[in-house]
Amino acid sequence: MERKIRVLVAKPGLDGHDRGAKVIARALRDAGMEVIYTGLQQTPQMIVEAALQEDVDVIGLSILSGAHMTLLPRIMQLLREHDMSDVLVVAGGIISDADAAVLRDQYGIAAVYGPGASTHDIVKFIQDHAGTNHSA
Repeated sequence: MERKIRVLVAKPGLDGHDRGAKVIARALRDAGMEVIYTGLQQTPQMIVEAALQEDVDVIGLSILSGAHMTLLPRIMQLLREHDMSDVLVVAGGIISDADAAVLRDQYGIAAVYGPGASTHDIVKFIQDHAGTNHSA
């Protein structure tokens, strides 16, 4: 039997809204993935530690607070420091197109989704890319 894709869904920073993260977590679970949701207000260190302990294939980060250009690069740095560059990282939330391009091109976030993104597209991207190296 093939191992399920393991996805950690996390909310970095002080943002207190997690409805979108829960919608994504459910869509991933309904698609047959194993989903671990860390809850609100996670530090980059907490997220990377949970990813390490849970041996995940993917980290999905939901951020609405505007701190994405500080928190997401820190998460990517910590993943590299823990030799976890093979973990696919995707992000969603309120992130400008310009910031999304920097997060992808300079920091190795594989995909960035904004408001209204299709859960089908997110699920398909993860199914197509989990297990491949997308980190900087």
